[in-house]
Amino acid sequence: MSSAPTVVVLNGPNLNLLGEREPEVYGHETLADVEALCRARTDELAWALDFRQTNHEGVMIDAIHEVRASAVGLVINAGGWTHTSVAIRDALAAVRGPVIEVHISDVHAREAFRRLSYISDVSAAVIVGRGVRGYVEAIDAVREHAGGRASHDDA
Repeated sequence: MSSAPTVVVLNGPNLNLLGEREPEVYGHETLADVEALCRARTDELAWALDFRQTNHEGVMIDAIHEVRASAVGLVINAGGWTHTSVAIRDALAAVRGPVIEVHISDVHAREAFRRLSYISDVSAAVIVGRGVRGYVEAIDAVREHAGGRASHDDA
């Protein structure tokens, strides 16, 4: 059993299409590229990475419930659920470590409906418009906000 802190990165609907869907908005990097960036950063921190994507809201909620007490922190790109899901917001409110909301595009400069986030108020930080590098910034934000929970000595 590893004592390395685990950061969880959850990705919502349509993020499996990164690199194909609207590259002028989201870029040409794939979700596999995002995972590789995240893994490189967590390797530098000597952390474990749990990286997931789902197009099913209930599966996302179950994943949040599963890791709510064990993860050092949680990074979430909830995609369209950011603007629609009170249920995901409520699940995130139960996470013990810091929750960091991340979006590849600048959601505040896009359609008006994207300016509403149901998850920002339960997030320790919100990172938008930084491209896929925003995920690395989000992992660093977990580290900053986790404090003592990020220690190898935590059990």
